[in-house]
Amino acid sequence: MAMPLPADAPHDHYTVEDWLNLPETIGQRIELIDGSFVVSPTPLSNHQICAGRLRTLLAAAAPEDLEVVEAFGVRTATEVAIPDVVVGDADVLLAGAAALQPEQTHLVVEIVSQGNRRRDYHEKPRIYAAAGIPVFLRIELIGANPPYVEVLSLRDGAYVSVAHADAGQIVKLTEPFPVEFYPARLLGRRL
Repeated sequence: MAMPLPADAPHDHYTVEDWLNLPETIGQRIELIDGSFVVSPTPLSNHQICAGRLRTLLAAAAPEDLEVVEAFGVRTATEVAIPDVVVGDADVLLAGAAALQPEQTHLVVEIVSQGNRRRDYHEKPRIYAAAGIPVFLRIELIGANPPYVEVLSLRDGAYVSVAHADAGQIVKLTEPFPVEFYPARLLGRRL
């Protein structure tokens, strides 16, 4: 059974410690952004299929010291974001961590949701860049020839677009490990 969130912050704003003390919840994601708890409902089915297929593709290519998980927290000193897919240190993830530290996080993925566009384009990249996470993928599920995958690499403290591909093209990553895939494999019927 899901438990309600505390109504009042014990001080001016919530902290990472407050986030770590939240009860486990089912069917929602609770992030800590700018001192506030941000609750997102379970994403739509196409979003979930995309995340699952990408996790599978990345996991098949990942070296044994890295694990690929869906919807897992990445914490900084003051915030906790929950990317749709995360590549992190295997030892930490296999040990039952509550969230990854930035230095344990090698790639994050956000699949853009209509209700979270601002967060996926502004707040999340700011958090990930400030944390020093080297690779960020952003995936659009709507528009011309979706899905559209943008690969962003951290350069001088900010993300720079280094590659992009739509459904008819191929995405090639070199970091955190070599992998390539067609974005079309992330949606539609399995072949």
